[in-house]
Amino acid sequence: MVGCDGVEYDLTIASSAGGSVTDPGEGTFTRDEGAVVSLVAEAEEGYRFVKWTGDVGTIANVNAATTTITMNGDYSIMANFVQGQLIRTWYDLDAIRDNLGGSYILMNDLDSTTAGYEELASPTANDGKGWEPIGSFWSYYGLTGTFDGQGYEIRDLFINRPDEGCVGLFVIVDEGGRIENIGVVNATVTGYAYVCGLVGGNAGTVSNSYSSGNVTGEEFVSGLVAFNGEVGTVSNSYSSANVTGYEFVGGLVGGNEGIVSNSHSSGNVTGDLSVGGLVGGNAWDGTVSNSYSTGNVTGYSDVGGLVGWNEATVSNSFWDVQTSGQTTSAGGTGKTTAEMKSIATFSGAAWDICAVAPGQTNPAYTWNIVDGQAYPFLSWQP
Repeated sequence: MVGCDGVEYDLTIASSAGGSVTDPGEGTFTRDEGAVVSLVAEAEEGYRFVKWTGDVGTIANVNAATTTITMNGDYSIMANFVQGQLIRTWYDLDAIRDNLGGSYILMNDLDSTTAGYEELASPTANDGKGWEPIGSFWSYYGLTGTFDGQGYEIRDLFINRPDEGCVGLFVIVDEGGRIENIGVVNATVTGYAYVCGLVGGNAGTVSNSYSSGNVTGEEFVSGLVAFNGEVGTVSNSYSSANVTGYEFVGGLVGGNEGIVSNSHSSGNVTGDLSVGGLVGGNAWDGTVSNSYSTGNVTGYSDVGGLVGWNEATVSNSFWDVQTSGQTTSAGGTGKTTAEMKSIATFSGAAWDICAVAPGQTNPAYTWNIVDGQAYPFLSWQP
């Protein structure tokens, strides 16, 4: 339609059962051509947001509950929600292994005071082995459903399985599986190969997630995802865990053949071969983009501030040459600490980033930065 000030279009919004659109609401709204309209979908208890459907061509991220749509025509869209199984205790979390194709929603933080911790996830659980990772390494049996942490944290996780592979909260996220919005905090994890805080092997999607603590292993060792496969995606995530291993050791991802984007790491990384602040080894179809690392990195061969060993693509990514102790990397661009805290470094690389005041966030952008004072942070970070 044509308004007094130019072309206007109608935006019609609805939602499925299990939630609603709170911004701008539901119904039909008229907006100017080219207007960028904020969309916020909120799930009811026991449900989680899935995706936007309908005329979604100009929605920035159809899988994000908080996103935007650009008005270049008349659009009709729907927010879709799905009912999930609620996780409130360690017993509930443990039961995921009985149905790896289900939809799960974490309803509160889990820690050492939560029911089931002593039996399932403490240093005395399972004869001193601690938590049994969810899934099976030998039969490649992993999560094919979804796990939405809703911004809550799983704390004090203990795993001591030095002779085992795929050691983390989850063994594997298989194709179609998804883990999002979860923090694994103050974890102590020891394994042999594919050792991490969250996922040993990923062929699905890990997003908006983070980890802290200490991770120790031999091969493919990392803070968040030990090995990200060819069809795996790790995005909008970070780790501050300290990581120690022998080869393919990375602050966020040990070995990558898939996509790592909009992520960062800050923990100390120690190894021998293929050791990187963010990714230990990046191979074949692997891509690393719009990411950075700041942790101290120590190793003997194929060692880099951002990536240790690389035969694929690294773009628009950086590492701190001062805090890492590394002046070289198999990919990425080294910057001083001052440059790493300057928005010019990242806006110059076309990052989706904006400057904010201390203590403030702007969720309209992927990245925020207090210019000149701190490193960039993801706008959703707690």
